[in-house]
Amino acid sequence: MSILVTGGAGYIGSVVVEELLKRGESVVVYDSLYQGHRAAVDPGAIFIKADLADTNKLDETIQQFEIKSVMHFAAETVVERSMSDPARYFQNNVVLSFNLLEAMRRQGVKKIVFSSSAAVYGEPVSIPIKENDPKSPTNSYGESKLMTERMLRWYDTAYGIRYASLRYFNAAGASEKYGEDHNPESHLIPLVLQTALGKRDRIEVFGTDYQDTPDGSCIRDYIHVTDLAQAHILALDALEQESCVYNLGNGAGYSVLQVIEKAKQVTGREINVVYGKRRPGDPARLVASSDLIRRELGWEPKYPELETMIETAWQWYLKHPNGYED
Repeated sequence: MSILVTGGAGYIGSVVVEELLKRGESVVVYDSLYQGHRAAVDPGAIFIKADLADTNKLDETIQQFEIKSVMHFAAETVVERSMSDPARYFQNNVVLSFNLLEAMRRQGVKKIVFSSSAAVYGEPVSIPIKENDPKSPTNSYGESKLMTERMLRWYDTAYGIRYASLRYFNAAGASEKYGEDHNPESHLIPLVLQTALGKRDRIEVFGTDYQDTPDGSCIRDYIHVTDLAQAHILALDALEQESCVYNLGNGAGYSVLQVIEKAKQVTGREINVVYGKRRPGDPARLVASSDLIRRELGWEPKYPELETMIETAWQWYLKHPNGYED
């Protein structure tokens, strides 16, 4: 019996696979390599290069490797792009998730952990965001995640497929083996560190006129990728009992300018900063509460400090200045 990890060649998926293997699980990575990297797939896992649009391959994989549960990371994730091309996000995040759920239904797989997003909340009504707060996404990325969550609820009700939806914002840091390598890169910490490495000539700050932030720049949540991986594993175990939805956040958040300043301290290098206008769909503060998952599943992050997240990412970039180079 194996665990199927879709998007397991991506950033978060690769670290989740690493942690699953450490605890002795048999893991099958299912990834088209459209955004993932072959070198990010742990050699201890079985790798299937395929797309979720290929429903025959999905059925064949589930049957061949006796899949008992699924962790679903495969998705489009760039928020800014989702504002200009929503069709792409509904196709890749909603339709392909439907394909996966239908394959699970056909093959009798009853558990799935879904990598959702706190973007489902949109502009928050309170900080930190709680699981029962209103859902009103401000971009089609968040909308696509919310639509998938709604599908999951109905598949549980009608077909008994239990699900865990984990809502979080920004994974950060790296394990010793796997780090963040996107093309194009859109996440703040890797962009800042690539600037420190000289791979970019500057880092742009989008908006410095936000209200209720210490320096006028956006505030966001950051969680170490290894801590996220452990939360996914705890959520998978919890599905032995019932479906669940959890936020994952640090409860406070950091502004863009605070992240840049901390990166300067960690790297010991100057970082060229330029200032631009706000991006459409960017709320001022996005910080989630993780009180519920701490209380119910005993999740406790080992690397909560921003400095540790940046330091582990920096060490990975020093070893992999060109990413996975594949």
